[in-house]
Amino acid sequence: MNAIGERDNTTPIATPGPTATVMPQIKFSPEGFCIDHPDPELGDQLMADALGAADLDAMHGILRQLARASSKGRKPDAINLAFMISMVRSIRPRDSVEAMLVAQMVSIHVMAMRCAYHLANAEDIARQDSAARALGKLSRIFPAQIDALSRYRHNGEPVITVQNVRVQDGGKAIVGNVTQHASVIVSSKRARKRKTRPARDRRPARANAKSEPQA
Repeated sequence: MNAIGERDNTTPIATPGPTATVMPQIKFSPEGFCIDHPDPELGDQLMADALGAADLDAMHGILRQLARASSKGRKPDAINLAFMISMVRSIRPRDSVEAMLVAQMVSIHVMAMRCAYHLANAEDIARQDSAARALGKLSRIFPAQIDALSRYRHNGEPVITVQNVRVQDGGKAIVGNVTQHASVIVSSKRARKRKTRPARDRRPARANAKSEPQA
């Protein structure tokens, strides 16, 4: 077992080899918790990759935060923590910003489901209202986090994915999903409008001079 302790330096993480198939587990002890894997160094690498951490310090920090967020009665819950690590791994954060944001997302989800449990088991109106308000706030935060992650991954621009395209006779189609940024689509629409805009009718200018009388 590789115990998690305080670290003074930042140690880079190497890319795991093709034999890395067994995901490390988290084991709790009276002193805290540790990463359990047959190969301690490989276990650190796999856990860092799962959390999107660039080094051991980042991995240990995010893992501690997830453990505290998984707590029940001031004690980390092994089942909750395993679930949270699995969710972070499935979203696949690609850098430190995504790692922190995804960790917040899974923590918000766990807290929201905890509030849903309290709401379902509330014995009086006061507790029911308190749980309902907390659940409502957390439920609004979660989709905002999803939108923030999507915008960050696409450089701040919303993405429109076209899945169904009609092709007329003589046309060509691309097999698969076509994804374009909204700014490109808007600019192309404006260009088409400029080309198809009809010219205004020109009215003949009125003559200011009066016609001279004939002799």
